[in-house]
Amino acid sequence: MHRAQNLSMASVILFLFLSFTLFFTALAQQRYSNISLGSSLTPTTNSSWLSPSGLYAFGFYQQGSGYGIGVFIAGIPQKTVVWTANRDDPLVHSNATLLFTSDSGLVLEAQGQTTQVISTSESPYSASLFDSGNFVVYNSDRHIIWQSFDNPTDTLLSTQRLEANSRLFSAVSQTDHSTGIFRLVMQADGNLVQYAVTTTVTTKDAYWATGTDGQGNNVTLNLDDDGHLYLFNFTGFNIIKNLTDGRYPTQKTIYIVRIDFDGIFRLYSYNLTQNGNWSVLWSSTNNKCDPKGLCGFNSYCVLNDLEPQCLCLPQFTHVVQNNWTAGCERNFFPESCKDDNGDIRIQELTNTVWEDNPYSVLSLSFKEDCERACLEDCDCVAAFFKDRQCKKQRLPLRYGKRDMGDSNSALIKVGKSISTTTDRVEPGKKKSDQLGRGILIASVSIVALGLVMLAISGFLLYKSRAQPYKRINANENIVLCEEVAPRSFTFAELEEITDGFREEIGRGSFGTVYKGLVSSTQKVAAVKRLEGVVSQGEKEFQTEVKVIGKTHHKNLVRLLGYCNEGPNRLLVYEYMSNGSLADLLFSPEKRPCFTERVEIARNIARGILYLHEECETQIIHCDIKPQNILIDEYRSPKICDFGLAKLLKPDQTKTFTGIRGTRGYVAPEWHRKLPVTVKADVYSFGIVLLEIACCRRNVDQNLPEIESILVDWVYHCFEAGEMDKLVGDEEVDKRLMDRMIKVGLWCTLDEPSIRPSMKKVLLMLEGTVDIPVPPSPTSFLTCI
Repeated sequence: MHRAQNLSMASVILFLFLSFTLFFTALAQQRYSNISLGSSLTPTTNSSWLSPSGLYAFGFYQQGSGYGIGVFIAGIPQKTVVWTANRDDPLVHSNATLLFTSDSGLVLEAQGQTTQVISTSESPYSASLFDSGNFVVYNSDRHIIWQSFDNPTDTLLSTQRLEANSRLFSAVSQTDHSTGIFRLVMQADGNLVQYAVTTTVTTKDAYWATGTDGQGNNVTLNLDDDGHLYLFNFTGFNIIKNLTDGRYPTQKTIYIVRIDFDGIFRLYSYNLTQNGNWSVLWSSTNNKCDPKGLCGFNSYCVLNDLEPQCLCLPQFTHVVQNNWTAGCERNFFPESCKDDNGDIRIQELTNTVWEDNPYSVLSLSFKEDCERACLEDCDCVAAFFKDRQCKKQRLPLRYGKRDMGDSNSALIKVGKSISTTTDRVEPGKKKSDQLGRGILIASVSIVALGLVMLAISGFLLYKSRAQPYKRINANENIVLCEEVAPRSFTFAELEEITDGFREEIGRGSFGTVYKGLVSSTQKVAAVKRLEGVVSQGEKEFQTEVKVIGKTHHKNLVRLLGYCNEGPNRLLVYEYMSNGSLADLLFSPEKRPCFTERVEIARNIARGILYLHEECETQIIHCDIKPQNILIDEYRSPKICDFGLAKLLKPDQTKTFTGIRGTRGYVAPEWHRKLPVTVKADVYSFGIVLLEIACCRRNVDQNLPEIESILVDWVYHCFEAGEMDKLVGDEEVDKRLMDRMIKVGLWCTLDEPSIRPSMKKVLLMLEGTVDIPVPPSPTSFLTCI
C-alpha cells in the first residue's frame, strides 16, 4: 500500500517537474523576433531573420551552387543547419525572393514561379524566430498555426520533442541537406529505432533501437537544455529510458541531437565562449559500418582508419561508381552453373556478417563440404559457414560488413581467374598449358598494334594540318603548350556542363569536384569548385591559372579551363575514369600487382620532379596524398590540385591539423611553423611510397599499436630484417621492395635538409644510384 502511494507521489512530483520545465521553457521562448506580413528576404541582401540573441537565423543559407531555406545557427563560426524547408526541392538561385504573405503564407518567388515554403491551415498574421531556434507562425489571435519544432528534419534542438509516430531523416551529406538514406523513428509502441529509408519498419531491418517497445503509444524523445536526452511516457508521467544523464544547465553551452548523413544518431554540444568545434557527447554506435543500407546489395562494409568503405563481392563491380548504396552487380557469367568444366570456384570472405536469409541449411562438419555443396547447386551463389552450419544463399546478399569478432565465412561462387599476360604461368601449370591462350593474346595484340599504327597515322595527319605546339621539351614526358591557354568559362556554362552541379565525384582540401560534359567536344570533364580562395582581383587569379595551365606533363592532370566570375572560382580538368590511387590501393579487388605499383610510384615521382625543377615556375604541391593522385584509363597516375596553394587563404584547411595539407601526410616543419620548401612534398611522397609498397594506409587504428603507424612499423621491420612482415603472402621482387622501403624512409626523415631531392628520389627508385642505409625517421645526424 505504502509502495503504491510512494510511486503515485513520485509520478505526481515528476509530472509537476515536467510541467514547470515546460512552463519555464515557454518563458524562455518569450524572446522572439517579430516578422510582419509583407516582409521579404533575398539570398544576397537581407538574407535572414535573426532571433533576439542572434544565435539562430531563419532564411537563406548557401549550399553547393545555390541556396537552401531553413533555420541555422548563425552565432557561431560553423553555421549549422538545424531545419530545412522543402529539402528535396532544387537549389534556389541568387535572384529568388522569399515573401511572407497573408493569403499564401511563406512563399518563394524565383524565375517566374511561386513555390510554397510553409503552408498553414489558417491565414497567417505574423511570424517569430525564438531564441530556442523554433520558427513559429501565428494567426491574427496570436495562436500558433505552424512551428518548425513540430516538423523536424534531421535535428532536434534543446526543449524540442520527437512525438510518437514521428521521424527524423538524415541528410545526403554534410553539405547537402536533402533527404538521405537513414531514418530515426519514434514508434507508437514506445521504441526508438533506426532504419534505412529503403527498408521496411521491421525488427530484422533495424540497426539500432532503445529496446523500449511495449511502453505505450504516448512516448516521446526529449532533449533538455542541459543535454539530458531521454524517452518520456506522457501517459504514465515517467521517464522510461535515459540515453544521457545531462549536465548542469548553462547559457554558455548549446546542445543538438541529429541523425547524421552516415546513419549514426549523435548528441552534440558547443561551448559558446570558445570558437571551437562541436563535441560528440553520445552516439548510438561508434562503428560506422553498423548502419544497414550504407552498402547496397552484394557489397559489404569495411573500416579503413575508422572510416567506412563499401567493397563488392569478388567478381562484382559497383553499379554506380561513387554511389555505395546502389550496390554491386556480377561482372562474370560462367558457361555452366556447376563446376563441371572447372570454370567456377569458391572464394572465401572471412569474418563477414550478412543478413541471414538462407533457402537451405545443411549440417556439415567441414567448410570444404559446404563449398562443395554450393558448387554442385545451381541455385547457390554463396554459402555462409559457421558453427557447422552451411547456409546456402541466393542473390542479392545484403547488410554485409566485416566483423573481426565473428567467425562466419562467406563462400562466394566465382569464375576461375584468367591471366592477361603470356609470360605468367598459373600456379601448378606448365607454361605449355597456356600456349593456346598465349596464341590468342598474341593475335589480339597484332590487331591492337595495327589499330594503334592506324591511330598514329591519323594523329600525324591531324598534326600536319593543325596549329603546332610552340615547342616540345627534350624530356619526352613534358609538353609545354604555351599557345594553348585554358579556356574561360562563364558560371552559367559550368552550371549547364555539370547539370546544376548534380554529380559530386570528389571532395578535398581545395573544394568539391563535379562531373560534367563539355558539349563542344563531348568530353567528360571534372569541374572543381574552389573553396576559401583569396580575395584577389581578376587579373591576379587569371595569372595564377595561366601558370597552372602552362604546366603540362604526362603525370599531371591537365587544366582545360576556369571560371572567374564574381565570387565564383572554378577550374575545369580532364576527367580521370579510374578514380584515385586510394581507390586502387586500398580496395583489395582493385589493387595493382607489385610491379605495377613500382611503376606507379616512379611516375608519381616524375610528376613531382617536374613541378619542383622542370616547369617554368617552381610549384610546391603542399598536399601530396593518394586521393590527389588520379588514375587514367590506362591506369597511369596523374597528380591533381598542383599550383592551388597560392590561390588559398593562408589558414585554409579541411584537416584536423590547423594547417594546409592532410593529416598523416604533413611534414613536421608545418607543425613547427618553419619555412616550407619542396622538401615538404618529398616527405608526403615518402608516406605515399610506403603505402604503395605495403598496400595499407599510413595510420590504421585497427592494427596492434606497434603496427598502427606505418612509418614506425616499416622502420622496425627494416631494422629487424623482417621485411616479409610488410607484404604478408604477396609475392614481390625483394630487391625492388628493399629499394622502395629505403627511399620511403629517407623521404620521411624528420629534418628537411637531409631528405633527398625529388631528382635523387627518382634516380634511387630507378636503380641508377646506390641507396645508403637510412637512419631512424627522427634522426638528424646523417646526410644524403
